[in-house]
Amino acid sequence: MDGAGRIAVVTGAARGVGAATARRLAERGLRVALLGRELATLEAVARSLPTDSCSLEVDVTDEAALRGAARSVAERMGPASVVVANAGIAAAGPFATTEAALWDRVVAVNLLGSAATARAFLPQLLRTRGYLLQVASTAAFGSAPLMSAYCASKAGVESYAQALRTEMEPEGVGVGIAYLHWTGTGMIEGLEAHPVLRELRAHQPGPGSRVHSPEQVAGWLVRGIERRAASVYAPWWLRLVQPVRPVLPMVVSRVSRRSLRGLPAEELREMTGVLGPGGRADWEARGPVGPVVPVRPPQS
Repeated sequence: MDGAGRIAVVTGAARGVGAATARRLAERGLRVALLGRELATLEAVARSLPTDSCSLEVDVTDEAALRGAARSVAERMGPASVVVANAGIAAAGPFATTEAALWDRVVAVNLLGSAATARAFLPQLLRTRGYLLQVASTAAFGSAPLMSAYCASKAGVESYAQALRTEMEPEGVGVGIAYLHWTGTGMIEGLEAHPVLRELRAHQPGPGSRVHSPEQVAGWLVRGIERRAASVYAPWWLRLVQPVRPVLPMVVSRVSRRSLRGLPAEELREMTGVLGPGGRADWEARGPVGPVVPVRPPQS
């Protein structure tokens, strides 16, 4: 990929995989627009990049704000050649005790926000015959209990991106899906102390329980972007899981039933809620009738 002069957009770029991916793209010469909920954190990431960049505070579930962000990117930097739909949050806990608004918010950010991102930037990708990378998860492979909203949303983005890929192929726009496994971001902070995350990881044998750094995952994603890959696996061995996906929900359910019997109900209730600093920032920034975050002028 000749990055010179090209523009990349990364959502959820304030930290974790989003920030690391922005750095990797900038190292390859792309100018990067960083989108997210925390402007100060975005600007700090932008200042660390070796190429020109801009930072936009935007809620991916606000389509008007996203369209404004897309216009700002095009006017300041030019049309995007690469869009990484990475913004996402997670909540853990039993479905019955999870606040309905929080459950809905996870689905809104992860699924509806991804679709809104594509709608906002597809006109630019059509001009550049560019590439959209939708970040999904192995949560799409099997429905893990205590993570129902996250699993549902990631299964949804996989399905939507598969359909979009077929629609966009005749137009010269590539669409890839990235499958991420355990990644050491704020979303899994306190991994060993959190009963839900601890139990989910404890029953994954061998390499399945290994936690990968955001920088390592970003390297895999950028290599996929360079190849305009239809599927990106982080780590690579996840591609070996694809043929057995039909039986995974049954296996996950059977293993999880045994695990759940050992978890005190009171402990589960206490640990129910949004995960990680990014998720908390999004949850705290929501408005009384849904979050509305205006697009601010881009910052160098």
